Amino acid sequence: MIKAQNLIPVEQARSIVLDAISLLDTEMVPLLDAIGRISAKDQKSDIDISPFDHSAMDGFALVASDIEHASADNPVELPVVAEIPAGDYYDEEVKPGTCVRIMTGAPVPAGADTVVKFEIVDYLENEGRAPGKVAFRAPSAVGANIRGKGEEIHAGEIAIKAGEPISAAGAGLLASCGMAYVEVYRRPRVAVIPIGSELVGPDTVPQKGEIRDGNSYAIGASIIRAGGIPVLQPIVEDDKETLTKAVLNAVKDCDFVVTSGGASTGDFDFIEEVVSENGELLMDFVNMRPGKAQTFGFIEDTPVFGLSGNPAAAYCGFELLVRPALRKMQGYSTFDRPHIWARLTNDAKKKDARRIYLRSTLERKEDGSVQVRPAKSQSSGLFSPFQSGNCLAVLPEGVPESKKVEAGTLVECLLLDVDEGVVI
Repeated sequence: MIKAQNLIPVEQARSIVLDAISLLDTEMVPLLDAIGRISAKDQKSDIDISPFDHSAMDGFALVASDIEHASADNPVELPVVAEIPAGDYYDEEVKPGTCVRIMTGAPVPAGADTVVKFEIVDYLENEGRAPGKVAFRAPSAVGANIRGKGEEIHAGEIAIKAGEPISAAGAGLLASCGMAYVEVYRRPRVAVIPIGSELVGPDTVPQKGEIRDGNSYAIGASIIRAGGIPVLQPIVEDDKETLTKAVLNAVKDCDFVVTSGGASTGDFDFIEEVVSENGELLMDFVNMRPGKAQTFGFIEDTPVFGLSGNPAAAYCGFELLVRPALRKMQGYSTFDRPHIWARLTNDAKKKDARRIYLRSTLERKEDGSVQVRPAKSQSSGLFSPFQSGNCLAVLPEGVPESKKVEAGTLVECLLLDVDEGVVI
């Protein structure tokens, strides 16, 4: 028996989904495979970074007090007693009244407390090389152009916290901390099951009454963008027994199952019954357009989500409900795409009391203000408004007296091409 609530608010639907989703287990992966994924534990450095004081410039290391009175009219001349290329070091102490030629990244030798860059030093003998002589035309502060030992992080300190996404710069930091492998949360394997006797593959020329299956690929691509691994399944005809078998097989092999089609109440819409009869149904209809029909539940502890067969409805349902679930499974703590407010460029029909998501494009005007232009066609059967657009403009619940939202009205826009957590 079906025991789900009908036509629930979008926020409640998200809560139902997110409250039911658990973290996946963790795995050790090569560092470059961890980019964009969530650290499963505090990642600590094994050494000080930098492990020694080193020069931030190509220049000369010396005692700052030797040149404290240097000027263009009264330069201070010092002998160059040694050279230190990057990757090498100088064992002796720099004595007052001398200097050492040093390259970027090389250890600053004992005794030296400042580095003066080449560009402001005059070469007097041997082109500034050892043995030679150079002249300083200005003083240099203690610590100038020296990066101290442990400047970025000390041994044993946390470089990246548990629950923190690993960025490209984070990979560099972890490599510096001695990590070639990192423990992160596993990517979910997501089965994608297209439902419909009318469907054929993209490599097939449709015959009368047939259409190509585009939803599987749009959903699969969206899974990749959400960090998951899509596992595309064969097309399933509108048959309850066949669908049941396909779903039961999928829940054994994958962490999440998404179906497309058969989510409404028609004579050949079976996904709600399949979930209800073989597991637990938690949700069926959501107060949104497109995408009212949204089946969600569990079979054998695996989440199963039934999306509409209409491309726009399936895409919106995935963005608003499935994507947050997949992110939570991977350890993310932020589930909302960034949103901004913009003014409608033209009137938008609003004859439906449901919350409406208009496929739209944000545009910035010459004066710096932002406007949003809804796609000319809001048909739920079209992919192209998503391809050419970049956001969903939100028309709130209810029907205005005029049955339209007028041009110039300020509306909320969900950004589809910007990841969660980005500050706009």
